[in-house]
Amino acid sequence: MYKRQAGDNAIIIGMVASKFPVEQRKKVIFWGIGGAVILRIILTMLTAYLLQITGLRLVGGLLLLYIVYKLYTDVIKGQSDEEDVKVDNSSFMKAIWTVLLADFTMSLDNVLGVAGAAGDHYMLLIFGLALSIVLMATAANLISGWIKKYKWIAWAGLLAILVVAVELIYTDIKILFL
Repeated sequence: MYKRQAGDNAIIIGMVASKFPVEQRKKVIFWGIGGAVILRIILTMLTAYLLQITGLRLVGGLLLLYIVYKLYTDVIKGQSDEEDVKVDNSSFMKAIWTVLLADFTMSLDNVLGVAGAAGDHYMLLIFGLALSIVLMATAANLISGWIKKYKWIAWAGLLAILVVAVELIYTDIKILFL
């Protein structure tokens, strides 16, 4: 659970960051990881309450579908052959917003999974969240560089995020309607 969820966030952060020059790419990754850390801390404190809300994963899955669309239009459809594209500050802020929205959606799922696995073992909970953040930071750096080199990785990442979105939606639909 930890690796899958950290990988999901890393894919989105890496895809978004790949559109920026190296210096801005580092900032997108930094703010994306920072947002994930803050969100996971907040969501960890709210886990007991969040576990009782049916439909939350459905909303998260729908938000991820929106992110898949945004990544398709911004990263895949908008890819150019230029090595680095100069980007204005509004595009940079849009990239940060996309990453933070994805962080919220997938951090929620991550926290719920880690909390469920940890039970009453709070040290295990903290370890699991810390491990997922370290994995996410490492993977986001690698993925953003690979996407610049190998365009097919962006498609694979988009498919992975789409699978997570469908899984989140299906999980709550199954609870709500089946």
